[in-house]
Amino acid sequence: MTPNSFTDALFQLVLSLEKSEKRHFKLYINRSSASKEELRITQLFDALDKMPEYDEKLLLKKLSPITKPQLANLKTHLYRQLLASLRLLKTAENIDLQLSEQLDYARLLYNKGLKLQALKILDKAKELAKENHKFNFLAQVISLEKKIETLHITRSSQEKVELLAEESREITGHIDRVSRLSSLALQLYRWYIKNGHARNQTDEKEVRDFFYKHLPSDTKAITDFYELMYLYQSYCWFGFIRFDFIQYYRYSQRWVALFHNKEVMISVEPGHYIKGMHNLLNAHFDLRNFKEFDITLKQFEDYSKTQVANLHDNFRVHTFIYINSAKINRHLMQGTFAQGLELVKQIEGPMMENSPYIDMHRIMVFNYKIATLYFGNEEYSKAIDYLQRIMYNGNADLRIDLQCYARLLHLMSHYELGNYDIMESLTKSVYRFMARMKYLTVVEEEMFRFIRRSFGLSPRDLKPEFEKLLEKIKHLEGNRFETRSFAYLDVISWVESKVFAKPLSQIIRAKYLASKHLPAGVK
Repeated sequence: MTPNSFTDALFQLVLSLEKSEKRHFKLYINRSSASKEELRITQLFDALDKMPEYDEKLLLKKLSPITKPQLANLKTHLYRQLLASLRLLKTAENIDLQLSEQLDYARLLYNKGLKLQALKILDKAKELAKENHKFNFLAQVISLEKKIETLHITRSSQEKVELLAEESREITGHIDRVSRLSSLALQLYRWYIKNGHARNQTDEKEVRDFFYKHLPSDTKAITDFYELMYLYQSYCWFGFIRFDFIQYYRYSQRWVALFHNKEVMISVEPGHYIKGMHNLLNAHFDLRNFKEFDITLKQFEDYSKTQVANLHDNFRVHTFIYINSAKINRHLMQGTFAQGLELVKQIEGPMMENSPYIDMHRIMVFNYKIATLYFGNEEYSKAIDYLQRIMYNGNADLRIDLQCYARLLHLMSHYELGNYDIMESLTKSVYRFMARMKYLTVVEEEMFRFIRRSFGLSPRDLKPEFEKLLEKIKHLEGNRFETRSFAYLDVISWVESKVFAKPLSQIIRAKYLASKHLPAGVK
């Protein structure tokens, strides 16, 4: 970590603190020491807390006569003390911190020679770890317990020693399965973050071969919470990448149900619960399960108001992001683009404030959704503004699929604006980019052919061309790989809006209302 990045990290940490955390830090630092250096880091903390943005020259001026090398040391010391203060304050709220604390106490007692007291604490830690399925910590507890039993005469019974050995074997097997399943889920997710959905049969075969090669053979025997959670996550990404939205929905549902069946784990693993709810909402969106979507969103909003959901900044921010992403999806499903843009105005401020907690991938997705709302609302220049944020974000290897379809929607926006002077060169540029990234299917090829033919056509001649385009792509809706674009752009509705001379919002709204009145199971 470079000095500058550390400085940024320290400043971000100070800015992230709540009032109660700042107050606790002041009390903590005053209790721990009244040395000259501690007084200096309090001054540094106060100076950083009042800065709207980091300015080292101003900081040196405020802390004069401190030199630049001294300031670097003070920053390091302040960062450590802030983390120590937060650890002390947040231990009661976090099972992992509680278990770490118990392990630390046991090690301290053991090093003092108080072996029996250490074993008593380890027994309590073991029960807490078992209750919360924290088998990695359980492994550390048993490791220290075995060390004490091996090196010292503790008068433990033979039965206890054998039980300890059996527990150790079981935990080793469990940790191995969790490690394999969590690695599988992570690698599939990373594949999606880089590439998006499978582009063709070659991509599908690659993902399928990888999945079954790394999937443990005995998954039907799995009953543990974490093993099941990572198994369901793996199947989720496996289905999602391959456009198998039924499988994606089924395992997203199981992922969330796992938490609802053991509610204590919602507070133990809030991040995984929040991600599960997000994926379940996405699955409902992809399958156009309108009723189930609304029910799940209501559950998620109710959760966001609970104490558990607001304990940690990271999870609070991500709950906010995922709920509002779902609300935007609802407007995209219903064709209520204008109302969706009103929502965007409400959330862009908080998004900017919380940007240090939000990854670039999530920002890209939001920009694409917002651009789609503007396109649907016929505000094409605004759509272009948001699409350019994706096209020129400097992350060439992130969500290649979004980068491709952002360019296609960008081209369509210029087409709608009648910017025909740039259409020919822009069409060639977008076509080359999508071809290079292997993101051209029958639908995209037909789109490009239509755009090239339409440059010089009059409005009267244009409508028959739109009718031909609709005829060529409408029957492809059921083909996963030929219609990948439908997962990113509602091309068919756009073409229908031209054929029937109606706004895109009306076309999508009519489909939504018609779908709501279909018999159950028919969509």
